[in-house]
Amino acid sequence: MMPAKKPFIFTITCLLLLIFTQALLAQGIRGKVLNEKGEPLPFASIYIRNIGEGIPANQNGEFELKLRTGAYDVVAQYLGFATEVKTALVQEGWVTLDFTLKEQVYALQEVTVKTNQEDPALTIMRKAISKAKFHRLQVQEYSMMVYLKGTGKLTNAPFFLKKELEKDGFKLNEAYTTESVSQITFRQPNTVEEKVISIRTTGDDNNISPAPYIATSFYNPKINEAVSPLSPSAFAYYRFKYEGSFIEGDVMINKVRVTPRSRGERVFEGHIYIIENLWAIHSLDLTTSLLGFQIGIKQLYQPVAENVWMPSTHTYTFSGKIFGFAGEYQYLASTKDYQITLNPDLLVETKIIDEKVDEVPKDVVKLDKSLSTLEQMAQADQMTRKDFRKMVNAYEKEAQKEREDLEVVSERTYNIDSMATKRSLDYWDSIRPVKLTEEEIRGYQRDDSLAVVEAAKTSEVDTVARKSRRKFSPGDILTGGRYYFGKGRSAGFHSNLTRFSFNTVEGFKFGLAGFYRIEKSTKMADSVTNHVRSWNFRPEFRYGFSSQQPYGQLEIRRSVTRGPKAHSFGLTGGKYIFQFNADNPISEQVNALYSLFLRQNFMKLYEQDFIKGYFYQRFNESLTYRGSITYAQRTHLENNSDYSWYNRPERVYTPNQPDNVEAEPGTFQDHRAFIWQNSIEWRPGLKYSIRNGRKRPIFSSAPLVNLHYTKAIPSLVNDPLAADFDWLEAGIEHFFNFGVSGKLDFNLKAGSFLNNNRVYFMDFKHFGGNRTIFANMGVAANYRFMDYYRYSTQTEYVSTIVHYQFRKFLLTQLPMLRFSGVRENIFFNYLKTQNSPHYWELGYSLDNLFRIFRVEFGAGFENGNYLRSGVRFGIASFINISFDD
Repeated sequence: MMPAKKPFIFTITCLLLLIFTQALLAQGIRGKVLNEKGEPLPFASIYIRNIGEGIPANQNGEFELKLRTGAYDVVAQYLGFATEVKTALVQEGWVTLDFTLKEQVYALQEVTVKTNQEDPALTIMRKAISKAKFHRLQVQEYSMMVYLKGTGKLTNAPFFLKKELEKDGFKLNEAYTTESVSQITFRQPNTVEEKVISIRTTGDDNNISPAPYIATSFYNPKINEAVSPLSPSAFAYYRFKYEGSFIEGDVMINKVRVTPRSRGERVFEGHIYIIENLWAIHSLDLTTSLLGFQIGIKQLYQPVAENVWMPSTHTYTFSGKIFGFAGEYQYLASTKDYQITLNPDLLVETKIIDEKVDEVPKDVVKLDKSLSTLEQMAQADQMTRKDFRKMVNAYEKEAQKEREDLEVVSERTYNIDSMATKRSLDYWDSIRPVKLTEEEIRGYQRDDSLAVVEAAKTSEVDTVARKSRRKFSPGDILTGGRYYFGKGRSAGFHSNLTRFSFNTVEGFKFGLAGFYRIEKSTKMADSVTNHVRSWNFRPEFRYGFSSQQPYGQLEIRRSVTRGPKAHSFGLTGGKYIFQFNADNPISEQVNALYSLFLRQNFMKLYEQDFIKGYFYQRFNESLTYRGSITYAQRTHLENNSDYSWYNRPERVYTPNQPDNVEAEPGTFQDHRAFIWQNSIEWRPGLKYSIRNGRKRPIFSSAPLVNLHYTKAIPSLVNDPLAADFDWLEAGIEHFFNFGVSGKLDFNLKAGSFLNNNRVYFMDFKHFGGNRTIFANMGVAANYRFMDYYRYSTQTEYVSTIVHYQFRKFLLTQLPMLRFSGVRENIFFNYLKTQNSPHYWELGYSLDNLFRIFRVEFGAGFENGNYLRSGVRFGIASFINISFDD
């Protein structure tokens, strides 16, 4: 019988160990944070002084935190309410700890009221601004553990997109949740490393990063393009009002109301709390708006070292409507286990003197440029705010000069623990400070299923890919569709609805385009860069019922991408029909509308029987080369249809030969051509950020310089009429942001035909004109009222397009318009060729109307004489839509 007892004893032992383990885990503190009326204080902060750990309560003011046995000082905080501290003795089981917070009582400074007495907030903020960069630089390195949870839902969508969203797995009023636990390390000047301990999120790679949310610092001049209340230029954007002070522990906290001088986007409103004498942030509760979305930010700071305060809890809320979509999103974050390395150069705590209101002692240290900044700081026990700020600025510049890689402005790297995505539900329940709701749990179940399907699309295993194959539907021929066959193979149709239209050359026409793609992607040695190789086959066909002429072309392209480096080469050819301006200044559908309803045919076409080889090489993000060689037989076309629903006799269709100030009859005759094209795109001074080990360009940091050279070589064509010319062009595109006050976009081009022995019209330099009511997408891309081909040239030319967007101009003086995201713009465009008059146009526009539209008003002039005016309707300038296949 003895051997039979051993399994029984072993089982009992395991059960006792399990019960004991569960008992150890199921202990800590839990409770609620309420106000005096018994109402919950959502997302109140709970901070454990002993261990430096903070967590946010949930929306019902409830919190729960597992702790080891011991005594803890628990601090409950909520902005606008007095802090309450309680001691909890944690043994076995949960300790219930409820807090009832009282509204904060603020003491006002005792000042003698005078007519010219300035608000105390002004000197508080001047001193805080003077020390902002100091506080940002004083921590040389720190690390911390961060729990981050983001939960959002789409509450509404345009009716015509709801079904498409459901196909992609998005449903209205369903929660989409991301969670992560990470160790974050920050090093000056702007390096963040993350070690992801555990992660749960939507998608197939689970690469959520809390750093962008946690590392946001209001000591920076801007936060996501919004001006910080501690920016050096803050007084130009804000009014500050002192609302009292209170004592917390051994520090005095000043409450300052922040009010924009001009309410609207990219400025904050609310309260910021500043620690007296230290002039550091204690907490903040601010709101702003962007594109109609209301953004709320709350941060609560705690001391992590002597005279060093850093955020312990963060709450970010987003809500609003845009493009017919409505949604809300919220990030909650808590930090613990701060490990701090102070900057040894910035250990001296300097007393700041506001020379505007304080008497400056005679022995105060003044900025001495003959001394190094380190020597100055060692002596700086007190300085005026201006001298102190200049000294810290000089110190930062000296530190930047010592950096090796000046082109990298920020670096973000992370590595993911091998178990990060495999943590059990018990693990998440043990570390999660805010429990998931039922809808968040359902959202995770949904996302896990979607991730399986997405992974199957590119799977190398046919049996897996077969499960994700899309079934053919006849409607896909028109609307577009893609079908996966596994091993990187796919085929489908482009959207062909836009290929049904009308023009005077073909009459009613239809077109079809499809593709077949073979792709293989592998990770390179750095484990973050993809090596992608693909073959692409793209046939296209069109037929005009009036011309009774079919056209077709086929493109074969090989592409190879290795991180920032890429190249592709291909061959395309066939017999097809093209606009004279290869940039396609008018869309087929717009031209069809004007032809059928107004009997105006702006689109001008020619036929080309051709073969073309091309090559593309991206050396890096700042330098790209494109080249091509084309052999073509080009034929002039005539109108074949006079059909229109506009039947008034005073209006007739114009010939398919464009009206132009330089073109002679021979410009449009049939001919052969051998064309060699070359272009270089260069972004000098391009800056980079490093994200997840991958260097990413910040294209807005550098202008785009274009160099273009085209040569027609007649000796390679057996035709006495072969094209013969040399054309050189240079251009620059860029923009400048003037704070939040405005933005200037410009596009400058100049060029010349060095040799124009025989230049046919399709080889002229064409400019982006517009004679319709529809505005072009780019605000600095095209002219508004100029004819499409009137000033096309084979000589020298200068083109200038300038666009300026105001934050506040005329109508946007009204706050309600600024809050809605409406912007006012002005534009000035100029063109001069050797044979054209001085053409210029001036206009005004309302931008971001209803978050999606733009309306432009303006007029064009020739040599100062009025030519034409009009209204243009388009898409808001911040939206960038590509209609390419």
